[in-house]
Amino acid sequence: MSARFRGLAVLTVAAAMALSSAPAARQSSGAALNIPVEYHTLSNGLKVVLSRDTTTPTAVVGVYYNIGFRIEPKDRTGFAHLFEHMMFQGSEHLGKNAFIGLVESNGGTLNGSTRFDFTNYYEIIPRQTLETVLWAEADRMRGLDITQDNLTNQQAVVKNEVKVNVLNQPYGGFPWLDLPQVANTNWYNAHNFYGDLEHLDAATLGDVRQFFKTYYTPSNAVLVVTGDIDPAQTLTWVRQYFGGIASTPRQPQPDVAEPRQEKEKRTSKADPLATRPALAIGYHVPERHAPEFYAMGLIDQLLLQGSDSRLYESLVRKKGLTGAVSGGINEDLGNMFDIKGPALWTLSLIHDANKSPDEIVKAIDEEVERLQTTPVSKAELDLALVKQRSQLYAEYESQVGFGRANLLAAFALFDADPGRINRLEDEFRKVTPELIQKTAREFLRPTNRTILTIIPKAARAGGHPF
Repeated sequence: MSARFRGLAVLTVAAAMALSSAPAARQSSGAALNIPVEYHTLSNGLKVVLSRDTTTPTAVVGVYYNIGFRIEPKDRTGFAHLFEHMMFQGSEHLGKNAFIGLVESNGGTLNGSTRFDFTNYYEIIPRQTLETVLWAEADRMRGLDITQDNLTNQQAVVKNEVKVNVLNQPYGGFPWLDLPQVANTNWYNAHNFYGDLEHLDAATLGDVRQFFKTYYTPSNAVLVVTGDIDPAQTLTWVRQYFGGIASTPRQPQPDVAEPRQEKEKRTSKADPLATRPALAIGYHVPERHAPEFYAMGLIDQLLLQGSDSRLYESLVRKKGLTGAVSGGINEDLGNMFDIKGPALWTLSLIHDANKSPDEIVKAIDEEVERLQTTPVSKAELDLALVKQRSQLYAEYESQVGFGRANLLAAFALFDADPGRINRLEDEFRKVTPELIQKTAREFLRPTNRTILTIIPKAARAGGHPF
């Protein structure tokens, strides 16, 4: 859900990626990870996370606001994403698009995104430009330039983005946008968060100004700075530029809980641009940080991740039902840790028309039932742990350290505990074969899932796929 994707095309930052293939915090094989974490809270409520890593001469600055599309106004779907675009339109001392020019002219790259439970803005920059970028982020937190011209322009931009990415794209929104809307029952989790076009048109200047005042306040934000930094000097700059920004009290959060699903849901969607049928299944996952949550992470590795996974072996290699199967927890919109509210474990695939959805679901159920009834061996559990650890380390390293910054920000924003990043491996190691079975029986039961099929235009006359 990126408003602006600006790839690592700037040579200064891109070249830094080649300086090392491992983060400073990486230990020898089998040793515990120890990422440096400093955590502070300013008097205006802004949470600050600092983490030094001298692997490359770069720094990552991220500002995370505790407002995602999950809790946007009910008659303004897509509003959180629209507002993300507004944040690039100018501030008190930086004119329209000047923030982008400032970062890129100094050899950096930047992006912003809207997710279920936060909106973030980040920059990956040469370390010597850190103070400048901190000043610039503080400038737009202090006072965004909210004008009717900017709003009208960005309404058009976002509407075009919806058309390009979803409405005029084969499999557009499948499954990341489509599945939550049918799998969940609470409006906050189940609405079209990319935005209905009429809702985007209905946004007013007053809506935007109130949204900024309500949610873009220090008490509702986390600032994370990682990379080749001097933590003491960085904190001094943070206090200097962010400390004087006035804050408003955090708003009460709406109830986003999902009731326990007691009946399987099946639905289909006609896609006139699709050339082949597709199928996706979404299961509600355990509560964040519960023991079963970590067990579900390993179940994901066992069943779905990689060519050695059980579902790949069954669906692709043995039965030839599809050429690939993908998915995960919070797939396509982040990872299992950077989402706070109810989430789904999803799997999705595209298949030939001569393979029926029922046949595919039956093959999936066979592997799920095997996991529920037969304890995984120590060797298979150890392999899942290795894969999970590898995935975590890949996340830490991604985008010149942005992945590390993202996890630190999420743990600060949702848990007030960025140090949790160093305890993740321990939580996965606590998972036993018995807990995996227990978790699979409760959360992979058919009555806890939603099955979505995509019907291509050529197949519409054939009737419902089930």
